[in-house]
Amino acid sequence: MGPCHGAPLPPSLLVQAAMLAAALAQGSLPAFLPCRLQAPGRVNCEWLFLKAVPHFSADASRGNITSLSLRCNRIHHLYNSDFAHLSSLRRLDLKWNCPPSTLSRMHWNCHMTIEDRTFLAVPTLEVLNLSYNNITVVPALPRSLTHLFLSRTNILELKPADFKGLHALSHLYVDGNCYYKNPCGQALHVAPGALLGLGNLTYLSLKYNNLTAVPRRLPPTLEGLLLSYNRIVSLGPEDLANLTALKVLDVGGNCRRCDHARNPCVECPKGFPRLHNDTFSHLSHLEGLVLNDISLRRLNTSWFRGLGNLSVLDLSENFLYDCITYTKAFRNLTQLRKLNLSFNYHKKVSYASLKLADSFEGLQALQELNMNGIFFRSLNENTLQSVTRLPMLRNLSLQMNFISHANLSIFGLFPNLRHVDLSNNRISGAAGPAIASAGADAEEAVRLPATGLAAAPLDSSGSTDFMPSCRNFTLDLSRNNLVAVRPEMFAGLSHLRCLRLSYNSISQAVNGSEFTPLTSLQVLDLSHNKLDLYHGRSFTELPRLEALDLSYNSQPFSMRGVGHNFSFVSQLPALRYLSLAHNAIHSRVSHRLCSTSLQALDFSGNSLSSLWNEGDLYLSFFQGLSRLLFLDLSQNHLHALLPHTLGRLPQSLRRLRLRDNYLAFFNWSSLTLLPRLEALDLAGNLLKALTNGSLPANSTLQKLDVSGNSIGFVDAGFFAQARNLRQLNLSGNALKTVEPAWFGSCAATLTVLDVSANPLHCACGAAFVDFLLEVQAAVPGLSSQVRCGSPGQLLGRSIFAQDLRLCLDETLSRHCFGVSLLAVALGLAVPLLHRLCGWDLWYCFHLGLALLPRWGRRRGPGAPPYDAFVVFDKAQGAVADWVYNELRVQLEERRGRRALRLCLEERDWLPGQTLIESLWASVYSSRKTLFVLARTDRVSGLLRAGFLLAQQRLLEDRTDVVVLVILSRAAPRSRYVRLRQRLCRRSVLFWPHQPSGQASFWAQLGTALTRDNRHFYNQNFCQGPATAE
Repeated sequence: MGPCHGAPLPPSLLVQAAMLAAALAQGSLPAFLPCRLQAPGRVNCEWLFLKAVPHFSADASRGNITSLSLRCNRIHHLYNSDFAHLSSLRRLDLKWNCPPSTLSRMHWNCHMTIEDRTFLAVPTLEVLNLSYNNITVVPALPRSLTHLFLSRTNILELKPADFKGLHALSHLYVDGNCYYKNPCGQALHVAPGALLGLGNLTYLSLKYNNLTAVPRRLPPTLEGLLLSYNRIVSLGPEDLANLTALKVLDVGGNCRRCDHARNPCVECPKGFPRLHNDTFSHLSHLEGLVLNDISLRRLNTSWFRGLGNLSVLDLSENFLYDCITYTKAFRNLTQLRKLNLSFNYHKKVSYASLKLADSFEGLQALQELNMNGIFFRSLNENTLQSVTRLPMLRNLSLQMNFISHANLSIFGLFPNLRHVDLSNNRISGAAGPAIASAGADAEEAVRLPATGLAAAPLDSSGSTDFMPSCRNFTLDLSRNNLVAVRPEMFAGLSHLRCLRLSYNSISQAVNGSEFTPLTSLQVLDLSHNKLDLYHGRSFTELPRLEALDLSYNSQPFSMRGVGHNFSFVSQLPALRYLSLAHNAIHSRVSHRLCSTSLQALDFSGNSLSSLWNEGDLYLSFFQGLSRLLFLDLSQNHLHALLPHTLGRLPQSLRRLRLRDNYLAFFNWSSLTLLPRLEALDLAGNLLKALTNGSLPANSTLQKLDVSGNSIGFVDAGFFAQARNLRQLNLSGNALKTVEPAWFGSCAATLTVLDVSANPLHCACGAAFVDFLLEVQAAVPGLSSQVRCGSPGQLLGRSIFAQDLRLCLDETLSRHCFGVSLLAVALGLAVPLLHRLCGWDLWYCFHLGLALLPRWGRRRGPGAPPYDAFVVFDKAQGAVADWVYNELRVQLEERRGRRALRLCLEERDWLPGQTLIESLWASVYSSRKTLFVLARTDRVSGLLRAGFLLAQQRLLEDRTDVVVLVILSRAAPRSRYVRLRQRLCRRSVLFWPHQPSGQASFWAQLGTALTRDNRHFYNQNFCQGPATAE
């Protein structure tokens, strides 16, 4: 809390203000707060929730800013002066500031206002991105503009006046202004000749705009025209007549195949699309043509006449499953380098086999052929015969074809093949002779999903950052139905370099004979299988193997009592990368790994703690890897890493990863046991402090990552002796400060010091701010990601958002906070408690007073001797019994110190007095007169006389002493009782029939007998009897 309102400001506030002003004057703060400088001239202000364009200080080299990114903020109004001070600005990104309501996740209504001269004030602007903003007209733009992005806006009309004078504009993007996610109920209107004045326009994108025809009179300079996913179902020569310079044309998705659609789709009308024979014939410079998803059922050879320069052709998602077996359309496309025929399947039909047309032989320049999702079950020598001799073919993709039998040897016939992708099929083994000769006309009806047949992204959870990438001949058989691997599967593939068999169901015990034909294999991926590593000669038939991925083969290691042999590692002379990650290895494995060539080992996701708990049996498990440089021991349930354990690791280690274990302690002095260690990763552990010594003086450590721990304290000089330390990650901990004393002189040599995601305490004059400013070049995200954790007013804000009001006297602030909190609490609690539980509090208060001896009920000299005179009809046995055995016992014997004195006729009246004398004395010597009645409609005798005396006392003394107890609630009630209930309800009590209500009855009766009846009267009807004067 800040100081009390009206409290005088201490002189220290003026000092702090002066210090802040001096810091700003010296330019020590980051120049572009709250944004960050990514590279010289490039300022990033993304995701800062800004509501206005920041105005940087005059000393922030504003004139040198060439690129400013303000995307993903909340800027709804752009003023004329917002960018006027940025004299060198060339690139401006305002994407996602005020999106149309249908594109906003919360569907908020928003409209961006742009003043007339906002962008005209920046005469150097070249690239402007206004996409995903709710603007309805094209703003005034400077003549220097070359790239303009107006996609996903509400601009529904393009007029010549909108682009007047923009002679330098070369790229214009107006995508998605009218489609199912941004509906407008019409189509984007491009006036004829609206863009004709753009003499340098080379690239125009009008995708997703409900266009029904190609806009007329487009600039003849266009080289790229994207019209995909509109509603253009007819194309003729006149539509593209003057666009002779076109190099890229995309008209895909205009007449869709909806059984394969991933979003709302309108089925292509019958008889469409209509493509004239000469539609593309005059486009002699065309290099890329996209005709995907337009429901083509045949290919007309005349469409490609004159397209001698065509290098990329996309025919995917059509109905060309039959056409590709006989077409002659590809015969003259000698320059075509990439052809996409994916998802040209027949609805609900899977072919036994497929044979490409002979015209594919003319594609002499073809480098990449995609045939995913055509659905044929057998891959044999006839399938790809027409492309086997293509000299330039390097990439062949056959994913998701439901191939169950494949003759892999056919890939050995391709002269320059580099990558074959057969993933996501149903291959279970090599194809037999009978399967290979199956007729091409055999069909099988299959049940296919209506949508979602597109390829899913590959799982990246494996060792993608660990295993080397393969650029040579690669065969991908991942995600198939392989149960076992046989040598005959790879016949004729001796030159294969990389083989991927991940995500299969291979469960055999490999013995060194499975991959015999693959004498040149260098990379083998067997992750996500069920391999049994029992034989000592596994994989020894691969003498050139350099990388082996055996991760996620945990099932055999989870079988109790089964041993596993890793001795094959020592027999692979070229092996450099080995992954045994995520196998839950915990017992019954080889006692030692040995290799003279292995450089990197991924042993993460196992249970090394269980191995090392078996005495000295596995302490030297890694010691035989004499040339190991990288070792990953993450997620191994390690609770401690003692010096004698660390000393058994290979001395050659340079990188050691111990992420996501349970290490709460680390002996830093033991780093001397690894004399060549350069990088240590301890992120995601349970370290609470960096104490117990410091980093050794002779350490070669260059990179230390302790992020994601709970470090809240660091010893002074902990990093000071690490002269080689260059990168330090302290992010995601519990640090409240960053002190220069931790680093000593090595702070100046750090290239990376990450302290983000720490709850820094932004106290007034915090020293860590000055220190971080000194090393700001090494602190990533200093202006936006290094944030305060306290005090509460600054929680989650930048450390430079310090409020000078927090610099006041803390003691005064605490006192004011306490007083104000107490006042507010009392102001809320008192009326609330009075309203909700006033009677309970009153009862508890008086109960407490009664329990205190000094506050107990005292009888003064003038107090009446009795608390109540009990009047009842002795002739009624039930009433008398209740009075003597219930009433008397409860009020005189069971109330303890709060017991009442009752006056009873047969016990307390003096003998010899007349009835009227005794009755008068009892009424006037008691505080209350208690009438116990069985019924109230007929009262006589002593009851009537007592009632008359009580009424006489009311008239004489103005004291109401009547209390009625009615034993039967169902008994008829007299008018007096009904009137008294309305005027003084709490003096009329009814004996409850349920035992659970008796406790409340006795409490109410005790209150009625001890308090004046005036407090019980209903104030809405009367005030009660006035006090006698």
